[in-house]
Amino acid sequence: MLIGVSFKTWFSHARTLEWLRTVAATACGHAAVTSGTVRLFAMPQFPTIPDAVAIAAPAGIAVGAQDIAEHDDGPWTGEVTGLVLAEVGATMVEVGHAERRAHFGETDAVVAAKTLAALRNGLTPVLCVGETERAEPQHAADVVRAQVDSAFAPARAAGVTGASVVAYEPVWAIGAPEPAPPRHVREVGSALRAHLADAPDARVIYGGSAGPGLLPRIAGGVDGMFLGRFAHDPAALATILDEVLTLDPGVTEVR
Repeated sequence: MLIGVSFKTWFSHARTLEWLRTVAATACGHAAVTSGTVRLFAMPQFPTIPDAVAIAAPAGIAVGAQDIAEHDDGPWTGEVTGLVLAEVGATMVEVGHAERRAHFGETDAVVAAKTLAALRNGLTPVLCVGETERAEPQHAADVVRAQVDSAFAPARAAGVTGASVVAYEPVWAIGAPEPAPPRHVREVGSALRAHLADAPDARVIYGGSAGPGLLPRIAGGVDGMFLGRFAHDPAALATILDEVLTLDPGVTEVR
C-alpha cells in the first residue's frame, strides 16, 4: 500500500520537519512499514524538501514536491524544475491537483506537460484526477480515464516511461466533512486499475477527505491513500498503519 501526505501550505518549515521526525520514528518501528507492506511519502513546500529528505530517507519515506515546471531550464522566473527537484532528493511530484486547475488556471495541456516533465526527470508523477460534480461511479470512471489518457499522452508519444501514481480525488469530496462513499471509491478505483493494467509500476490511490477508518472500507479497489488535513496529527497516520495490518494479505499484495 502507498500512503502519502501533502502539506499544501498548512505547515511551516519547522512544523513540517517536526511532523516528519515523529512519523519517521513511527515508521522505523512499525511492522506495516518494516515488512514492506506500506510505502510512505510526504510532499512539503519547496524550500523544505532538502531537510525533509535528510529526515525521511533513512526511514524509507519518499519526499515529493507539490508542483513542477513544464520546462527543465530557461527564462521561467519563479518556477522549480524537475531537474532541480531530483537534484535535491525529491523522487515524486504532485501534478494536476484540482486546486491548481481552479486557482492557477492549469489546463489539461499544462497537466500533460508537467506529467512529461516529471517522467523525463525520473520523478514519479502523482497525477490527481477526479470528477467535479457528484455522479454515478460509471460516469466518474469515464471522466477520470479520459483525464489519465490526456495527462500521459505526450509522455507515451515521446516513449518516456516510469513509475506513476494516479490519485483519485473527486473534486466534490476535497475538503468535505466526509470522503466519497466507499462503494464509489472501490468501483472507480477498480476501473482505474484496469485501465492502467499495462502501465509500468502504476498505482491508484484515493484522496479527498481521506483519513483513519477509511482504508479498510476501500482497500479492495485502491492501492493506498493520499492524505491531507486528517493526517496533520502524526497519530492519525500511525492509526492508518495499524489498519493496514488488519487487511487481508491479498489486498496489500503488489499489483
